Amino acid sequence: MTDLTTSPTLGFSPALGFARAGGTPTAGGPPSPAVSDRGFDRMLEFAPGSHAVAVRNIPGTHAWFSTHFPRRPVLPGVLLLQDMAELASLVCGDDLRHWRLSSVRTMRFRHFVGPGDQVELTVHVTRRTAGSCEVRAEARVEGRTVATARRLVLTAREAS
Repeated sequence: MTDLTTSPTLGFSPALGFARAGGTPTAGGPPSPAVSDRGFDRMLEFAPGSHAVAVRNIPGTHAWFSTHFPRRPVLPGVLLLQDMAELASLVCGDDLRHWRLSSVRTMRFRHFVGPGDQVELTVHVTRRTAGSCEVRAEARVEGRTVATARRLVLTAREAS
């Protein structure tokens, strides 16, 4: 059995359900498939088409910490960007289309994220058209901004 609190792909707490209509976490019940297959441990806020706030715990047991870097383990920035893009795809998403990251503008990494940190990810939709969605994203650890993306652009493709 996989431990849901440390798995990088299944890191969602089964104790929290997710109410799609109201946009707030609920106790009990299975989580929404759109959230449960992501690497988030908790969804704090969710407003489809507007914004979302999620939490991701970074356990020290992940393999990338042994090589990135052995004396001072640091979460690779591309993994932080991936979490931002996945949260943005949830906010922009609907049942008819899937959203894929197509460009990143002004991505800044301000501080290191290491083992044991709890990252709070926030995304806000800034512009949306029929085929694209632009968001602003921020990652924080203990109230301190560790990374920002001024503009992530996601493009839509039809669901299969």
